[in-house]
Amino acid sequence: MKVTRPMLAAAAAAAALVLTGCGSDGATKTAVPVTATGSLEHLAAQVKCTPDMQTDADELRQALCKNTDGKFILLTFATDRGQREWINGAKDYGGHYLVGRKWVAVGEKTSTVTGLRKTLGGDVEEGTDHSAHVSGDASASATHSGH
Repeated sequence: MKVTRPMLAAAAAAAALVLTGCGSDGATKTAVPVTATGSLEHLAAQVKCTPDMQTDADELRQALCKNTDGKFILLTFATDRGQREWINGAKDYGGHYLVGRKWVAVGEKTSTVTGLRKTLGGDVEEGTDHSAHVSGDASASATHSGH
């Protein structure tokens, strides 16, 4: 199955809808392990979750997971470029991302990805919070190009 840009956008939107919620990062600073590598199943086993596969394509594999850190979506990518394109599109929907080489974990809360980071390593990235951009100014909405 060939994954298209609209499919990737739909996956990002689904991730944002499935994993809604806000949280504060109450985690203490700890040493970050070397970033994990491997298949989706290997990464899931490392964080003790049984992956519920949602997408299984050559370019992208996606599964829903849940463990003691919380609910998250685990994705693996065939290429670094495909991963970065997906992240860049997904971040427009907000969210909390733990990013490794050719994999991403999208957490329900910041505490979820910081908990996963203790095992998987990686870098935490945050999506754009559009709630601060809500405006009652009619001229602001009139200039929006729409989708």
